[in-house]
Amino acid sequence: QVQLVESGGGLVQAGGSLRLSCAASGGTFSIYHMGWYRQAPGKQRELAAAITSGGSTNYADSVKGRFTISRDNAENTVYLQMNNLKPEDTAVYYCNAEHIMLKSRQYWGQGTQVTVSS
Repeated sequence: QVQLVESGGGLVQAGGSLRLSCAASGGTFSIYHMGWYRQAPGKQRELAAAITSGGSTNYADSVKGRFTISRDNAENTVYLQMNNLKPEDTAVYYCNAEHIMLKSRQYWGQGTQVTVSS
């Protein structure tokens, strides 16, 4: 059982930056693809950024060039650096872990609120 704990959310003005962290425990971190999803009020949860176990990254079009996902396998942590934040980035951000062989084996964090004021 993998436990994921997010941190780093908060309130920031448009144009500002935040860095989210997701600390994993209870499993072998390196065998999980990791992702940051977000859910705005009244909207479906969507993928913002993902990083494979090998370090390949993928971004939603809406965050490309502004967000950077990275992972530190030694620290069992995945990060999301968010720059030039916009009010439309306001959402609860969730960390996700997906086993590289068993896609049904997925885990979620509790979420962290990011609010961007205009």
